[in-house]
Amino acid sequence: MACKRTLLMAGAAFAGIGVTPAWAQVAEGIAAGPEITVTARRQDETLSEVPASITVLTGEDLQAKGIVTTEQAIAATPGVTIVSNSAQVGDAQINIRGVNGARDAENNVALVVDGILKTNTAAVNQYQGALQQFEILKGPQGAYYGRGATAGVIVMTTKMPSDSFEASGRAYWATQDSQLAEGSISGPLGENTGFVLFGQYRHTNGFYENVGTDSRTQGKTMDTYEGWGLGGRLYSEPTDRLTLDAKFRYGKVEAGALNFTAIFALPDFASVLGIPEYAENVNDHEDFQYRRNVPSIDNQRTIEASFKADYAFDGAKLSAWAAFSDIDETFYADTTGASLGRFNAQASCQQSVADLYAQGVVLQAPLYLGPTPGASTLGAYSPTTCDGIQVTLRDQRDVSAEIRLVSDTASPLQWSIGAYYLHINRHYATALNEDDGGPVVVSLYNAPGTPNQTSQLFDDRFKTNVYAGFGSLQYELGDALTLSAALRYDREERTVTPLVPDVIDPITGASINPGYDVGTLAPQSRSYQQLQPKFTARYEFTPDFNVYLDYGVGFKAGGFNSQGSAALVDLYFNQALGSNIGIEDDYKKEVSHALEAGFKASLANGSVQVSGAVYRNIVEDMQFFEFYTGTFGILRVVSNIDKVRLMGAELGVVWKVAEGFTLDAGGNVLDSKIISNSVRPDTEGNKSPYSADYTLNLGATVVQPVSDSVDFTFRADYRLTGPTWFHVVQAQERRTIFDLFYPGLGTADYSGTKRDTYGIVNLRAGLKGEGWNLTGFVNNFFKTRYLEEVIPAPEFGGSFVTPGAQRQIGIEAGFSF
Repeated sequence: MACKRTLLMAGAAFAGIGVTPAWAQVAEGIAAGPEITVTARRQDETLSEVPASITVLTGEDLQAKGIVTTEQAIAATPGVTIVSNSAQVGDAQINIRGVNGARDAENNVALVVDGILKTNTAAVNQYQGALQQFEILKGPQGAYYGRGATAGVIVMTTKMPSDSFEASGRAYWATQDSQLAEGSISGPLGENTGFVLFGQYRHTNGFYENVGTDSRTQGKTMDTYEGWGLGGRLYSEPTDRLTLDAKFRYGKVEAGALNFTAIFALPDFASVLGIPEYAENVNDHEDFQYRRNVPSIDNQRTIEASFKADYAFDGAKLSAWAAFSDIDETFYADTTGASLGRFNAQASCQQSVADLYAQGVVLQAPLYLGPTPGASTLGAYSPTTCDGIQVTLRDQRDVSAEIRLVSDTASPLQWSIGAYYLHINRHYATALNEDDGGPVVVSLYNAPGTPNQTSQLFDDRFKTNVYAGFGSLQYELGDALTLSAALRYDREERTVTPLVPDVIDPITGASINPGYDVGTLAPQSRSYQQLQPKFTARYEFTPDFNVYLDYGVGFKAGGFNSQGSAALVDLYFNQALGSNIGIEDDYKKEVSHALEAGFKASLANGSVQVSGAVYRNIVEDMQFFEFYTGTFGILRVVSNIDKVRLMGAELGVVWKVAEGFTLDAGGNVLDSKIISNSVRPDTEGNKSPYSADYTLNLGATVVQPVSDSVDFTFRADYRLTGPTWFHVVQAQERRTIFDLFYPGLGTADYSGTKRDTYGIVNLRAGLKGEGWNLTGFVNNFFKTRYLEEVIPAPEFGGSFVTPGAQRQIGIEAGFSF
């Protein structure tokens, strides 16, 4: 029983670190027994030996914290934040130490599952199998993982087959009609072969209800989610030298989409009209009312398979793998067409406004519903058909392979060399279709006169080939000093082929794609290449204290915006408003250069662990997503911020106060600055977007016996996220498109678009015995209201805002045998 309690305490303490689970792992690893083995640097290392900032959550940690999703695991990590599921289920923007992912661009964080590098950004949010360990390595890791590792690496390890039959699982029931059921079985298939089968079902109604009058949407929630996934793993050791590992995974998700509310920033409108909601601080908007008439539905389907083989030679090990991924996602939802009257002349728009006005429907201020569209201020996502319907498709199929030879001796010199190939075939499109009040036709192009006729279309096929070669050296100079170096060269060749027909928009009479109004849409091609070195030194003063110094380069390839984007922005904003926005039809590669120094220490016979780091990162051509809307429709683009400086520090402490009682604290402080930005020159000196000024986590773990076979467990976690700007335009004024219609009144003030600091408390308490556990939990105990995301559209005159999750109460049961 004493041994069991020790394991429980170690697992709980590891998970309890909150801000810095990695440091907790170091602490308990040194103090309580065998250390955790990590693979984030593509080699097996004990956690205290890794010369880098790394967070690790073991299987026990994941269970103790009740972690189900990637978002929950990231919340346990200092200096790391995520925006997820606000636009669509496959959308995840991870920020590590100020390096942010950009929508519609490539990953900024490499995702590795069981040694296989994933290449689709949508995979970050997905169920990967029976998770046994979760690692986050911070800082550029291009030398080890190549393209898309500018911010860091997430490494997931799933369950291996067991020597005897095993089964485990858990289920929870919670408020918001939320349920989870997941489990796995594993066992042998003969003497040298084993299997794992796994599956998960997860559902929630979400927190935000659609209160509109349309029968298609009334009573439904905006942030609903229902998904399931299943898969298997077959592992074999035909000989003492050869191992084979095959995996397959299939999943489907149906969820909400475009969970945004438009909040205006027009102080002159507010003053002249006497309606304060025209100039509202985003943090003061608490009543999120959704009155949409079009269902918000996002469907995603995933098929993945991989095969990996390892062969041990005398003194070296050869590893090779190949992977296939096919993730298709399509969503449709209400959109923003009513804001500037794009569909005002259409019969369906006029009739829906008249019908709602006759019913006495009142819109949330500052919006107003009159008898006709022209007599109304409808805003975005209204209950009328005047918004139109947005249909977005993102289908991506990948084939990748790698071969790697690694030294396998006891020599102080270790080395590796390898090559990598990736092919991506991506179809991305967004259509703005008329809402005629009937069933939604989920199609990118509907001809004039047909249901949901198409008014605007961006439709492109992107193909990418990536070739890479890499190698590394590590040398131990005596017992104290270890030096390592790695180098990787990536070349990425990209092409885009426009698929938009050259036809007229039946609504406006212009071309269906703005690019045709300024020329033609033609195939384009670009290539991007980058050398990515990494140098590390680690010095161990004593077994309880070591320091390290690390320098690394990260790389994200550039790409293509929808052709005609530059001309459209120039015509509707630069020429019309004098905006001076430098959008291009393609965007450049992003390169980061980071330097980090850190230490790891064990004090008071291992009962106190302290770990910390300072870092500096210069990011060149940081990729940034912007959303534009106007009389032309909608436009999504990726731009580049020429140069961003990021500096910060992390510190964590874990104190094993007594048997069964552990306290932990840690945090990250970030100082970011835009040094130069040719896209929007007047934003120089502002902060890096999507980057919290600081994060702080506090945790407490209690594990105490209540009988010889049952333990009481308690976990409390507090996460504080500091103030965050989401755009390069910060506390600045912008002339907007409303100034063209109401001269002198259309200047927006964006000083109220910074998300305020917020803190979340999660509590868990329960009982645990041999092979079972029963736990009650409360997420967001104090019902803290916060914002998940704020997307300012500076020339529109407001922001598109997603509210955060509210309080959830539930009970969880688990088993294993």
